[in-house]
Amino acid sequence: MEFRCVEECSQCCIEREYYPSKKFGKIGVLILPEEKERIEKLAKEKNLDIKILPRIGISNDSSSPPTKILAYQMMGIDKNGNTCPFLDTESGNKSPHNGFPCKIYKDRPLACKTYPLIESDPITLDEKCKFCKEHKTADENLNSEMESLIKIKEQMSTDSPFIWRFATEVGEIQDSSMFESGWILEE
Repeated sequence: MEFRCVEECSQCCIEREYYPSKKFGKIGVLILPEEKERIEKLAKEKNLDIKILPRIGISNDSSSPPTKILAYQMMGIDKNGNTCPFLDTESGNKSPHNGFPCKIYKDRPLACKTYPLIESDPITLDEKCKFCKEHKTADENLNSEMESLIKIKEQMSTDSPFIWRFATEVGEIQDSSMFESGWILEE
């Protein structure tokens, strides 16, 4: 089965999830360190305000915060953390599948190019994707997604003994009492 976006869907650019748990708040789009400056420049060119926070860091000491950041995250523009700032929800323009278009589609982050793949061995598709829910499988037209996922996995590989996750304190208002903020050592 060949993967393709479902007609009028932009869900992957709108909905953010709590990961790895609610205490961390909602995550943003993964941005590799070498992408950060480029994404910030694109936002400035489009006159958009974006918020990029750390996401994963590493250290050799569990008593001090990360000494190196492996990944950042671009937060959504809605108060609850949803909706990518580059998603064009206002102009009335449509993407080829009639969803909202991406303002930087050709220059989008590697994580966006990877979607709906969430694992490469075996190939695992995101169950929240409407296409993946409907069809449960796809084995064609995923070469570029696979290449992007492999690049991300290579960048995230580390020998450092301590991995930290950044708690965003972003999410639904009814969940706010569970949120933590800042770096949390992964157990």
